[in-house]
Amino acid sequence: MALGALLSYAELLSDENNYGNYTISQFNLNSFMRLDSAAMRALNVMESKTDANKNFSLFGLMNRTCTSGMGRRLLHMWLKQPLLDVKEINIRLDLVQAFVEDTALRQDLRQHLKRICDIERMVRIIEKRKASLLHIVKLYQSSIRFPYIKSAMEQYNGRFASLIKERYMDRFNYLSNEDHLSKFIGLVEVSVDLDQLENGEYMISPVYDSQLSDLKNEQESLEQQIHNLHKQTADDLDLALDKALKMDKGTQFGHAFRITKKEEQKVRKKLNAHFIILETRKDGVKFTNTKLKKLGDQYQKVLEEYKSCQKVLVARVVATAATFSEVFENLAKLLSELDVLLSFADLAVSSPPLIQDQISRHRANLHKSFDYANGIKFPQNSLVFLNLMPNKQDTGDIILEGSRHPCVEAQDWVNFIPNDCKLVRGKSWFQIITGPNMGGKSTYIRQVGVNILMAQVGSFVPCDNATISIRDCIFARVGAGDCQLRGVSTFMQEMLETASILKGASDKSLIIIDELGRGTSTYDGFAGLAWAICEHLVEVIKAPTLFATHFHELTALAHQNSGQPSGIANYHVSAHIDSSSRKLTMLYKVVEAGACDQSFGIHVAEFANFPESVVSLAREKAAELEDFSPLSIVSNESEQVAGCKRKKPSKPDDMAIGAPRARQFLKDFSELPLDKMDLKQALLEVKRLKNGLLNDVSNCKWFEQFL
Repeated sequence: MALGALLSYAELLSDENNYGNYTISQFNLNSFMRLDSAAMRALNVMESKTDANKNFSLFGLMNRTCTSGMGRRLLHMWLKQPLLDVKEINIRLDLVQAFVEDTALRQDLRQHLKRICDIERMVRIIEKRKASLLHIVKLYQSSIRFPYIKSAMEQYNGRFASLIKERYMDRFNYLSNEDHLSKFIGLVEVSVDLDQLENGEYMISPVYDSQLSDLKNEQESLEQQIHNLHKQTADDLDLALDKALKMDKGTQFGHAFRITKKEEQKVRKKLNAHFIILETRKDGVKFTNTKLKKLGDQYQKVLEEYKSCQKVLVARVVATAATFSEVFENLAKLLSELDVLLSFADLAVSSPPLIQDQISRHRANLHKSFDYANGIKFPQNSLVFLNLMPNKQDTGDIILEGSRHPCVEAQDWVNFIPNDCKLVRGKSWFQIITGPNMGGKSTYIRQVGVNILMAQVGSFVPCDNATISIRDCIFARVGAGDCQLRGVSTFMQEMLETASILKGASDKSLIIIDELGRGTSTYDGFAGLAWAICEHLVEVIKAPTLFATHFHELTALAHQNSGQPSGIANYHVSAHIDSSSRKLTMLYKVVEAGACDQSFGIHVAEFANFPESVVSLAREKAAELEDFSPLSIVSNESEQVAGCKRKKPSKPDDMAIGAPRARQFLKDFSELPLDKMDLKQALLEVKRLKNGLLNDVSNCKWFEQFL
C-alpha cells in the first residue's frame, strides 16, 4: 500500500513513457544512524522559519555549497542519514582534509562548481519529455565545464592523491570518454544554433536538417527583399533609412513602415496616393503597401513552417538527450558529493579560531591497526578532526577536548567557552549535570550530540581533539511543548519522547536528556520518574548518557553501590557569587566536582529585571523551604531519597547561625597561604580553623545536617 501511494503521488504510471525506465531496489537503513524528529529538533539540525539567521541551524551553518541545488539536497540527506561505516567516514574525512590543505585546489573547484546547473533537475525534466532547448543547453554548458574540474583534480599531488584518483579520477575518465559526455557535447553543438544564445534565443541549427535549412534560406531571402523594399521606400519618400522611416514587425500588422507625426506632414500626399494607412497614434503613423503586405504574408508562412519543423526536431533532440540520463545521473552524484565535501572544507577553514593550531590526528581503519599520522598545521581559523574508533563494546569511549557548539559560537555576540566531555565506560558513561539556570547545561549536552553527528556525516568537528566511537542512534529529550489540538499535555509529550528512548536505545546509542519530569510534581518527577529512568538507563540500556537536571537529589545515584564502579559521574556548571553584592557570574565551565548545591533561579530572575519586592520575597521563602544538602543525602540511606522521605527542615535560627559560620570557615580556609607553608604548619593551621568552627556551632542542628 505504501509503495502504491508513492507511485500514485509521483504519477509514474500515468505516463506510458515511464514504463521500463524505473526499477525498485532495497534501501538498507542499517547503514545510517537513526535520528527521530525529537533529536532533529533538539540538535537544531534543519532550518526553521523562526531562525534569526542561517547559522541557527546546523544545516544553515554547513551549507556552503556552490551548485544550484544538487549539493544542498545531498547535504540535507547526509545530515538526516549520518554514516555507521568507519571506512566510508574516514574516506570523507581524508577528502575534506585534502581540500583544507590545498587552498588553491579548493577555491578553483568551487569557482567551477558555481557554473554547474542543477543536473539532477534537468535530467528529470528531460526524462519526462517536458524539456526544451533551454534545458539541453544548460546541460551542455555544465558538460563543457567538466573538463576544467577534471583538470584541476588531476593537478593535485598531495598525500591523498591516490584516494582522489580512486574516488574521482577513474570515474571522471569513464564519464568523459567518447561514448558519454563527448557524444552529448557533439550532439548539442551540431543540433543547436549556439550563435543565437547571446540573443537569448534557443533554436535548432539550420544545418542540422535539410528541410530546416531550406526554410531558413527562404526566410533569409524574404528578409532581404523586405529590407530592399524598405530602402527603396525611404528613397521615394526622401526620408532617412531607419531614422525617419522605420520598419516594424508585430503580431497585429506583421511588417509595416512607421514614421513620426512630424514627418507625416511632409509626405502626406504621397502616403495617400501610394500607401495604406494602418494606424495613427501619438508616436507615429504605421502604413504599408501591396508589395510589403505580400512579402510579409510569405515571410509569416515560412516562419510558421520553420517553427513546426523545429518543434519536431527539438523533440527528437530531447529524446536523444534522454539516452544520456544515466551518464548525467552519475555525473550529478560525483559533483554534488564533491560540492558538499568542499563545503565542509570551506567551513573548516573559516570557523572561529581554535585554541591549539597543532593537531595530532590518527584514525582507525577496519583492515589495519591504528595509523598515527604526523601533526598537521591547520590555518588559524579551522575546525579539528578526531580519532574515529570502531564500535566495540569493550572500547567505544567518547572524548571531546575543548569542544564547542558550532551554531552558538557562530553568532556575532557570542564568545564561546569550550568544555571537555569524557564519556568513559565504567567511569563517566552516565553523566548527571547540575548547575544554575542559564549556566550552559543545555548547550553543553547539545554540543556533544552535534559533534558526534558532524563526525559521522564526515565533517570536521569544533574541538581541539576528539576520539569518537560510532553511535547507531541519537536520542534526545530536550524541551517539550503541548499540542492542544491532539490533547497532548507538555508532560505527556515528555513521557512519549522518553518512552521512545527506553524502547529504542541500545548500548551503542547516545542519549541526551534535559530537565526530565518538570511537568509534574517534584516527588513524581524526581522520585517516581527521573530516578527510575536513570537506573534503567544505567543498568539495562547501558548507553552513554548526558542527563541535565535541577533535581540535585539524583546525584546520589553515583554513590548507591559503594565500592563498585557504576559509571555514573556528577558534573556541574560552575558559577561565582560575590559574597558582598550577591552578584552571580556564570563561568560556563563544566567540571567534575560533584553536584551543584543550588539552581540560582532567583539570581536569574534578577537578570530578567524582576521587581525588587518579588525577588526579596522569593529569597525569604527559599530560605524557609531550603532543606536539601547533597552531602547529607550521600551519607544517609539512598533509599530515603528514592522514597522521597526528606528530613525535616532545620529551624531558621539554626540556619542563621550555622550557614554564615560555614561560609566564613570556607573563606578563611581559601585565604590560607598554603604554598608558603610546609606540611606540618599547614596541618596545624587547618586544625585551628576546624576547632574554631566546631566550638562556634556546637549543638547547631543545621550544621550537623550540613556535615
